Amino acid sequence: MLFTPLLCVATYHLVLATAAQLSTVELDYGTFNGYTDTTNGLIYFRGIRYADPPIDDLRWQAPVSPPSDDLGEVDATDFGSACIDTTQKDEGPTTSEDCLFGNVYIPIATTPSSALPVLVYFHGGGFESGRSTKYPPENIVLPSASPLIFATFDYRLGQFGFLAGTPLHDNGVLNAGLLDQKAALEWVQRYITEFGGDPTRVTIWGQSAGAASVVYHLIGDGGTNTDLFHQAMADSPPLLSLPNYTDAVVENLFTKFAELAGCGNKATGAATMSCLRDASTHKIASAGSKTLTTLTSSLYPFAPVADGSFIQERPIDALRSGNFVRVPLLFGSNTNEGANWSAKLPNANANTSSAHAMQMTVYNFLAGQYTTLTNQSFQAAVAEYYPLSQYGGSYSLQGQQMYGEMRYICSALLVTGAAHDFGVNAYQYHWDNPTLGSTHADELVVFFNLTQVFDPADAALAAAMRSYWTSFVTSGAPTAPGSIAWPVGEDTNGSPRILLHPGGVAVEEVSSELSERCAFWHGLADELDT
Repeated sequence: MLFTPLLCVATYHLVLATAAQLSTVELDYGTFNGYTDTTNGLIYFRGIRYADPPIDDLRWQAPVSPPSDDLGEVDATDFGSACIDTTQKDEGPTTSEDCLFGNVYIPIATTPSSALPVLVYFHGGGFESGRSTKYPPENIVLPSASPLIFATFDYRLGQFGFLAGTPLHDNGVLNAGLLDQKAALEWVQRYITEFGGDPTRVTIWGQSAGAASVVYHLIGDGGTNTDLFHQAMADSPPLLSLPNYTDAVVENLFTKFAELAGCGNKATGAATMSCLRDASTHKIASAGSKTLTTLTSSLYPFAPVADGSFIQERPIDALRSGNFVRVPLLFGSNTNEGANWSAKLPNANANTSSAHAMQMTVYNFLAGQYTTLTNQSFQAAVAEYYPLSQYGGSYSLQGQQMYGEMRYICSALLVTGAAHDFGVNAYQYHWDNPTLGSTHADELVVFFNLTQVFDPADAALAAAMRSYWTSFVTSGAPTAPGSIAWPVGEDTNGSPRILLHPGGVAVEEVSSELSERCAFWHGLADELDT
């Protein structure tokens, strides 16, 4: 097969000779000097502090943004530290507890009066890992038919951002990582005009945990529209179990973590939290890593909870009742979303790839992610919708299909369908790619892998997708020259949706069989805490 590189070519002219380059931006807490790349026509502002370091007394507190100190002259050409992954045992050369930084990328011809639309991206990683540095702007900004600004932000992860339980609720904030994201969006509203952006045209976008974050911002604060964003996109939005902070699974996780951090058996929750705030970063990081090793059937135990404040209602209830921000949406999922997850689990009794896997193994895998799933509901799902005979007797394929749909695929149907039901334009996609892969996150290569060399069919698909995504940001409707029109969802499942395939982009209906399976999972909302 002949392989040719996919070239990123801006479709608008960069008037370098006459436009004053916006390489220095003065904010009320510092002057930031970015990096100008005249070769590709971009200005990079990296490592912009958007909040005070969340350390010491600010550990597990709401972010203080904008920063309270005058930072003076700042070299904004290099990335700031990323947030500590939950698997880390300490800070690393590129990670720190002091990690609330953002990056802003603008076309080189931008001026303070350009008023460009803004795309804000939140990375995935199960709320336990990931960093903004892995999402470069070139394949987003340069191919766009109309100029736009791209921004990425880091947020606290794992035990630093999503520790929960009564002691923390009473002596701090829950969902600190989501509040970091909200602070980043407030920062955009306050400062993006200085970078040539339009705060009234902000689109948020995320993949996986970043896509879940998009949903939480749609329903956050009771779904009230605070004008922090005006459109939303999500790749593979997971419908997570969202327990209350008082639930036993959350309280037990807090207790286990506190003990491993050397702060167990304190007289009060306040004393425990004081001990945890006094602990070194190493102790907090190490305790999180050790906690993970004790949970051999769970993929991402540190995650958002229903806090009664920011998240007042779980997604299914909020979307069904219309308690979400009414903005245009672009959501979708991949064919094999559920592949490979179970194989990551150390517990052989929950690993469907084990040679000794049986039907109970599949249940244990799903129950490791949805702790309230009953065996009765699982058996009903198998009997009615996922009989083993449909998967050639493979427990791995059966578990893959069940998990992929209940966690990711059905979520895209749910959100786009709710948008339709409440009169909002929503566009849904289905990525199916036999050459680049159709598993979770495989579509991101189109947007963020700068070294990828595509075959002609995938090169055409990548060009169309970049156009669809960026035109949605700039115009509110996804379009691509030479490709088909992307229809708005027309029913409660967001159907029809667009099929993104290297053999050709097409429109497809959501099948009645998939709709029925999704209705089953969503009917278990109370049981699954979704």
